[in-house]
Amino acid sequence: MAGLEVNNMTRVQVAAAVRAIPPGGDFVWDGINEDERPATEAEMKAGIEADKRRRGRPAGSDKTQIALRVDNDTLEAFRATGQGWQSRMNAALGEWVRSSHG
Repeated sequence: MAGLEVNNMTRVQVAAAVRAIPPGGDFVWDGINEDERPATEAEMKAGIEADKRRRGRPAGSDKTQIALRVDNDTLEAFRATGQGWQSRMNAALGEWVRSSHG
């Protein structure tokens, strides 16, 4: 969507227009453009299950979530390295521990 289109409908008019949409009549796929095809129920369930598997800590992880305050410039430097910055910060802390106490 490129942006919002503004119209002069009141809230009551919008509500009435939404109620006037027949069941199942809010979208009709033209059967041509596969990118616009609504997902099947099986595809929706598969997507939900895949999302559930990606969330949270991986099985067998020995990490603990904490709240940690760091200097803004330190945080910005790690974030600037892109995806996986938390793992790189953890590795840097681990390296420091091993070199200082090893």
